[in-house]
Amino acid sequence: MNSGDNLYTVLVAAAGLLGAVYTAKGGPRSDSPAIAPVVPDEDRDGGALEVSPEIWSHFNGKINVLEGKVDHLTDLVERQTVRVGALERLLRQAMRIIRRANRRLVARGELAEEIPQELVPYSID
Repeated sequence: MNSGDNLYTVLVAAAGLLGAVYTAKGGPRSDSPAIAPVVPDEDRDGGALEVSPEIWSHFNGKINVLEGKVDHLTDLVERQTVRVGALERLLRQAMRIIRRANRRLVARGELAEEIPQELVPYSID
């Protein structure tokens, strides 16, 4: 597995986690069956839905943990993207150096060095 595969894996994982958090925050989907809540008569005149603090703190804590993990994954992806870009620039530079050296060898009548297959995708020629 190379660094491109690792980056892709991290991107897919981050996108999946972001989608899960977004879906969880979005509430019920439109294709879910409508549920009519049973409201006592005394609450029909503007009563508010209340969630017990224990339940709210439990789910709110999990959401905060997920948001923290998503932020961490986002930071990792951004750092790895910068790193991959720097490595790709170095590989392109190495390819230019090898090609320049091969042109000089051929000009002197010598055999050109073989270009490693790993560098061929980074050829700009």
